[in-house]
Amino acid sequence: MIIPLQISFRNMKVSEVVDARIREEVAKLETFYKGIMHCRVVVELPHRRHKSGDLYHVRIDITVPGAELVVKREPSLHASLRKSDAEKQVKSYEGHAAHKDVFVVIRDAFKEGRRLLQDYARRQRGQTKTHVPQPSGRVSRLFPEEGYGFLRASDGTEIYFHKNSVLHDAFNRLTIGTKVTFNEEMGEKGAQASTVRAVG
Repeated sequence: MIIPLQISFRNMKVSEVVDARIREEVAKLETFYKGIMHCRVVVELPHRRHKSGDLYHVRIDITVPGAELVVKREPSLHASLRKSDAEKQVKSYEGHAAHKDVFVVIRDAFKEGRRLLQDYARRQRGQTKTHVPQPSGRVSRLFPEEGYGFLRASDGTEIYFHKNSVLHDAFNRLTIGTKVTFNEEMGEKGAQASTVRAVG
């Protein structure tokens, strides 16, 4: 599948070489997540710097089902850094040097985009494994001599259970109205409760 793609250049001339590199990187994204619906890439030169050179910004917006993943690569120093003036100048130079090469900025931005897609895919897989709460109900009828009973589920249906299905040998402690949780399964004569556990 070809991902719908929009590439924009701001405050700079359109570059066929940069455009081709972006298209290569976008093509790789699908190996990390198959459901990409749209990708928008903006390459920008926000400020003209005569002495220090131009610093590129790249923004990638990746639309996937249920979310918009955004990557921003722009030159900045971490605000919390409190270093000496000399250290700040070295850090500033190192931080800006990478942003002077548009291909490095694009590479780093798409590397971050791939990481976001992998994280999103992992979260989605986790969501499909959500825990379904166990059905609950109350004991409605008991036949202690025969070793079985019935419970009324929260949806109103009455379900058979055998004493061997009651956990912790608690069948003899059950009374009419005891609240229980259970698993429902199909037996020879229809639905029946298994792993019946008294609540409280």
